[in-house]
Amino acid sequence: MASPARADDDTSEPVETELEESRMPFLSHLKELRDRVRNAAIAFTLAFGLCFYFAQEIYDWLEVPVYEAWRTHPKLGEFKMSFSSLTEPFWVNMSVALWAGIFVASPFIFYQLWKFIAPGLYKRERRIGVSFAVFSALFFVSGALFCYHFVLGRIYEFLLGYATQESEHLRAPVLMLQHYLDLTRDMMLAFGAVFELPLLIYFLSLIGMVTHRGLWKFNRWFTVIAFIIGAILTPSPDVVSQLMMAGPMIALYNLSILISWYVTAKRERKEAALAASGAPRPKRVVDEDDDADDE
Repeated sequence: MASPARADDDTSEPVETELEESRMPFLSHLKELRDRVRNAAIAFTLAFGLCFYFAQEIYDWLEVPVYEAWRTHPKLGEFKMSFSSLTEPFWVNMSVALWAGIFVASPFIFYQLWKFIAPGLYKRERRIGVSFAVFSALFFVSGALFCYHFVLGRIYEFLLGYATQESEHLRAPVLMLQHYLDLTRDMMLAFGAVFELPLLIYFLSLIGMVTHRGLWKFNRWFTVIAFIIGAILTPSPDVVSQLMMAGPMIALYNLSILISWYVTAKRERKEAALAASGAPRPKRVVDEDDDADDE
């Protein structure tokens, strides 16, 4: 009876060693945080400088949706952007460079975030760090581009419709540089954040915080929440614009359920196999077995 006990101890030793090696003293943890913030700041600074050089071109690109919407209302005349102070164009370019720099540097920033979290995780979980950084940036940028190509034009066309409504005098809109940038930026950031949902669900499923069963039960409530969020975040009250926000949220949530099902089913099959074998091994050894399978 002594030998099986020692065998179990030998089996759990790599896991305990891995846990011990991943622990850090408090001061070392602060140093790690400092290094990660420094690296992310360097990446952002370089991206900011590059984006500031092309700030005018980026802003011209951001103007395309409202320009196309303006052309659908011939009564508005020639399209132009205005500014209320001499310093506004400069600060608009600074703001463009700031937010564009965040998008450009987002893969490296997400990677630094993961590297800070990784020491508290197991070997198999740490190995997905690069994929986490790449897919985080990919989903974030995809959400922003979806908003740019499919949502902004529809919203701006609706809002400019107020200028051509029947009235005694034409309501001539004066578009300001900063106000337009703020609205466009907020919409693109909101969609970028929404498109991170599948990655968030994958991570939560990986660590066992959620399962596909619980997500499916919450599906009907999430549909209601998606339409509420769509009504709040889209400035126009028409149904189409709200569907443009709520539709992708619902689709991404259901995609997340499939992702969670894959992750949860794989983990439960491994746990069932361990239970059937009757080997009283630490729960986290499942990750070690997955490592062996992957190798």
